[in-house]
Amino acid sequence: MIWLKILDGCFTLLHLLIIGFNLLGWIWKTTRRLHLYSVLVTAGSWLLLGIWYGIGYCPITDWQWQVKTKLGEQNLPNSFVKYQLDKLTGANIDSSLVDLITAISFAIVTLLSIYLNIINRKRK
Repeated sequence: MIWLKILDGCFTLLHLLIIGFNLLGWIWKTTRRLHLYSVLVTAGSWLLLGIWYGIGYCPITDWQWQVKTKLGEQNLPNSFVKYQLDKLTGANIDSSLVDLITAISFAIVTLLSIYLNIINRKRK
């Protein structure tokens, strides 16, 4: 049981690091190329794997939910972001709103990354 809790914590940390990097990694010149790869892998998971598993599919969430289920948690949402926001606020935030804000935020940082890594470089 302790190993499942440790694994759950590791998945949470991994999720938070990926989300944080996807949101902020475009800022620093030294991480811009890696950021572009990160958002492309995330988009590939959400859209390409999403063809088979449902749009927005994240294997890390899938694995973490398997661990949480073994720990006795039930009725887990599709979204890690919704799960964390609900946990932090104590509210049941509308999943459509969370998905919309997530998608808009992701689109903005992806466009910024494409601009900084591809379009802006061609200009120089």
